[in-house]
Amino acid sequence: MAEQWTLADQAANPDPEMGLRSVRALRDLAERLEVLQVANARRSGWSWQEIANVLRVTRQAVHKKHRDIG
Repeated sequence: MAEQWTLADQAANPDPEMGLRSVRALRDLAERLEVLQVANARRSGWSWQEIANVLRVTRQAVHKKHRDIG
């Protein structure tokens, strides 16, 4: 878990290459966590609308992105 704090610190680095690489790594981490938590929500019986509400996106958007989860 300490890695994300290092990435967050590096994302604020004045060196654009280091900062942008860190931003990319944080995006990748957020994407993996979203997939994990959407799968958890679906296994727990959440509807696509409930998930969309928490993520602040439309039901259609979350379903299109994660429909293979179930």
